Amino acid sequence: MLGQAVAQEFIKTGFEVTLFARNTEKAKHIFGSSIQVIEGNLQDALKIEQLLQGKDGLYLNLSVDKNSRKSDFQPEREGLDNVLKISKQNKINRIGYLSSLVSFYQGQNGFNWWVFDLKQKAVDKIKNCGVPYSIFYPSTFMENFDKGAYRQGNNIGLAGISKHKMFLISGNDYGQQVVRSFLLDNGNNEYIVQGSEGFTADEAAKFYVDNYTKNKVGIIKVPMGMLRFLGLFSNKFNYGAKISEALNNYPEKFEAEKTWQELGKPQTKFIDYIQQS
Repeated sequence: MLGQAVAQEFIKTGFEVTLFARNTEKAKHIFGSSIQVIEGNLQDALKIEQLLQGKDGLYLNLSVDKNSRKSDFQPEREGLDNVLKISKQNKINRIGYLSSLVSFYQGQNGFNWWVFDLKQKAVDKIKNCGVPYSIFYPSTFMENFDKGAYRQGNNIGLAGISKHKMFLISGNDYGQQVVRSFLLDNGNNEYIVQGSEGFTADEAAKFYVDNYTKNKVGIIKVPMGMLRFLGLFSNKFNYGAKISEALNNYPEKFEAEKTWQELGKPQTKFIDYIQQS
């Protein structure tokens, strides 16, 4: 959902891009046959070595699979360890890393989730690895309402009550900011990534449904108690309950002034994204 937008911006700007993907055919279908794709996964040190040989920079778009358990291999834990070790050996000049703004909810209101703990430790590892870094903490992406976390078929699924506005940003605007950070190459930086418009999840879902015209999209509301109950029997529903609780309660405020000054102001309004999607 997001790796594609960032990769396209690197290509558009003139970077020589090599993709590391689990499915070569799918990657080439998206990007075309002219781009180099190395098929592999983050458990394979030899493939990572092949990827990073002769490269100047590395952008990481990693996540926790919703069906996984804490004890499983995690790309942002064991996979990141492999990547950072080989990055140092190959003298990579800059690492870009997609983190999460809502992960700052960890520890607030007694909230404790191993996924957010993993993400925070991943940031610490990058900061201490000795390679210059750009770490991005994005708010909710507009893409979540048509192909991401909120979208379930022809419905937008919501759980509980969203208490705070999220400053939605599009993947394309984010990709442009990532590319500019690599062009600047100005030491170690952390960036809050936000758009200019604030919506609660409920407001954003209604706005999307009211303005999307290609087909009919509905909204499904699930009580948090039901989602938590289902989470007792399913890793996927437990993930959904935890991330919904964090998104509903994280007191997001606008903090992207530095990012806009250095990397440019996002241009995409939510209405524009909806009409173009």
